[in-house]
Amino acid sequence: MIKVIILGSGNVGTHLFKAFKNNIDIEIIQWYSRDLKNINQYSDVVKITDELNELEVADVYILAINDDSINELSSKLPFTNRLVCHTSGSKSINELDSKNRQAIFYPLQTFSKDSEIDFTKIPLCLESFSSKDMNLLKNIATTLNCDYYEISSVQREKLHLAAVFVNNFTNHLFTIAKEITDESNIDFDILKPLISETVQKIYKLDPKEAQTGPAVRNDKETINKHIQDLKSNDHKQLYKLMTSLINNLDHEKL
Repeated sequence: MIKVIILGSGNVGTHLFKAFKNNIDIEIIQWYSRDLKNINQYSDVVKITDELNELEVADVYILAINDDSINELSSKLPFTNRLVCHTSGSKSINELDSKNRQAIFYPLQTFSKDSEIDFTKIPLCLESFSSKDMNLLKNIATTLNCDYYEISSVQREKLHLAAVFVNNFTNHLFTIAKEITDESNIDFDILKPLISETVQKIYKLDPKEAQTGPAVRNDKETINKHIQDLKSNDHKQLYKLMTSLINNLDHEKL
């Protein structure tokens, strides 16, 4: 059985706990949080602590914490030569203090505490400096029935950039779309089948081939009408920029 300690009680830490707690091959030894009120509700099923010097011996310590806190917390760990990994998409493996064995356990997904997630459908990006540690991370991924990929810190930085485009930026476009429908007393749900079909297409087609709409057709009349209908100057500029990029699908690569 793989013994794990989770450090952090945010979205990622909470979902890792839920994924691990019912897995017969993984034992959560402890759950650390600087603020115990975040995890008090789980104290009947796992040992909780807010003291680093109370951390017990485990096979792996997973730091599911704010990116900017990784270096500081890893340097404060009261032990050496144990396997410590972080879950950040953008921070290098070297962000971890080198007094312990460094690794990455990055689940490529968007997490919200109140949104249930099927962990078996989450790809895991793994990185370590030793084959032994990598095998342990792979074993954890396998017990979770997750696909896993050996991804370097340089690759992961680019992957995180791509993820911002497909997730964070796309979600903001949904937010703008909902503002537009709300202003006209239209139920945003009417757009959800279109959103679903748009996503499903990229499982069959290259995203460039799946592109439709007035920009591809160079329908200037519709484009100009849309720009006039937008109230926000920022949204007008965004519409113009997106239209220009789509209109020139061979634009300069990032």
